[in-house]
Amino acid sequence: MATESVDTLFARYGPSYRWLVTLTGMMGSMVMILASTMANVAVPSIMGTYGVGQDQAQWMASAFLATMTASQLLGAWIIAAMGARVGYLAAVAIFFVGSLICAGAPNIDILIFGRVVQGFAAGAVQPVTLVVIFRAYPADQRGLAMSLYAMGIMIAPIMGPVVGGITIDWISWRHVFFIPLPVAGIAMLMAVLFMPTKDPAVKRPPFDWSGYTLVCLAIVCLMTAVANGQRDGWVSDKIMGLFLLGGGLATAFVVSQFRSPAPILNFAVFKHPQFVIAAILGFVFGAGNFGSTYIIPVFVQTVQDFTPTAAGMVTVPAGIVVMCLYPVMGRLVDTFPIRYLAMTGLALFAFGMLLFKTTDVNTAFWTLAFFGIIGRLGFSIMIPAINVSALAALPPEQLDQGAGTINFVRLMGGAFGVNLIVVFMEQRTEFHSIALTATQTSHNNASRELLGQVTGLLQQGGVAEAFHQSGALHFLGRMIEAQANTLGFKDGFLILAIVFLLALVPAWRMGSGKRRAR
Repeated sequence: MATESVDTLFARYGPSYRWLVTLTGMMGSMVMILASTMANVAVPSIMGTYGVGQDQAQWMASAFLATMTASQLLGAWIIAAMGARVGYLAAVAIFFVGSLICAGAPNIDILIFGRVVQGFAAGAVQPVTLVVIFRAYPADQRGLAMSLYAMGIMIAPIMGPVVGGITIDWISWRHVFFIPLPVAGIAMLMAVLFMPTKDPAVKRPPFDWSGYTLVCLAIVCLMTAVANGQRDGWVSDKIMGLFLLGGGLATAFVVSQFRSPAPILNFAVFKHPQFVIAAILGFVFGAGNFGSTYIIPVFVQTVQDFTPTAAGMVTVPAGIVVMCLYPVMGRLVDTFPIRYLAMTGLALFAFGMLLFKTTDVNTAFWTLAFFGIIGRLGFSIMIPAINVSALAALPPEQLDQGAGTINFVRLMGGAFGVNLIVVFMEQRTEFHSIALTATQTSHNNASRELLGQVTGLLQQGGVAEAFHQSGALHFLGRMIEAQANTLGFKDGFLILAIVFLLALVPAWRMGSGKRRAR
């Protein structure tokens, strides 16, 4: 097969090649992230199917994100060893296999394994796509290119709950995993035409298997400790052991990368201050993006009793607005100082989360949708700002490593963000439950009045008198549980807002260095 580089393909297809390769890469990334967020709206259904709690069901999202995070580090090796085209096709094929495993999973463990396979493919395809698109555009158009690529990354998590909700209501949650496959097939056909092949002058590099094993084990240990700490006890031998083991493995991974002749994570990119700042913001962005994408559909289903379709539809207005504004945001990144744009994005998201904190069971659908629009406006600014700032800080020979690293950091934030937000909300829900229960005394007139009303209703309904008191108390307990759950979600939105406001400090220094002209 003849070598087909970016320049060769550009000469063949003309200026339209940039749009074609962007669309190709965007479709692959979009369909895989779509699969991630479509499953979030299915969490309540999956909990019912397998008889598990949210602490186990959330591993569907966490396992996907953790594996996607680790496989980000393969991007540079894939491009050098196989070329963008073969690497892209292999990743999409693996995604097909993972989707089929998920759709037919007989239990939660097999479902989580299928999500691991999907996540591996999703992580591998993103840095490959990012590097190809970055190289296809001149320096003064990369902001626009990154914003177009970001459309796939951002529209997918916004539209995923919609498609997933409709699929669950009309068919079943298992069919959620079949929906992305036709689009993935089209992406493979386009990759054969528009993705560049391997450069024959580049020799296949060695792969650091020991380093990759260390980072995978470290992520698994640390995420397992975070996810199970609330249930097993944060100072229990099991959890402390996992934290110590995970920390030791992470340290060993860092040491191994400095000694390895072909590191999978080249820490040399962190010598550039602008890249470090972009990485910090990428971690925060990932935590907020995936954390909010996870809890909003669960919130509106468990607190407001929305159907899966209605829960997904909450994000539709935000998706439409973001889609319309992405090209504008890309131009802004090419025109204005990145630090101000990043700070604006952080502030908008924080404001959106603070607005969500004011919601309760009576909040109207369109009010929730409006709050979602505000938060997603912030994200639409941040993705191109972070990517352009990070890659513009690097010399050309570090682009492959830089693209994989910035995605690795962003998805690491997402993986731990989902886990941490679920753990935080569980703690706060328990706290509010205890606090509310403590107020249920004989001196609480509101509770006494409620018990009297429920007792009256039971009496009118013909329920035997022996069950009046227990029935009324059961109803009161359910009310306390629902209120505590609502307050736990409110605290979750608040902590997301606080983290993004704190990120304004490093954002002030973002883009202070000069961009490299290439």
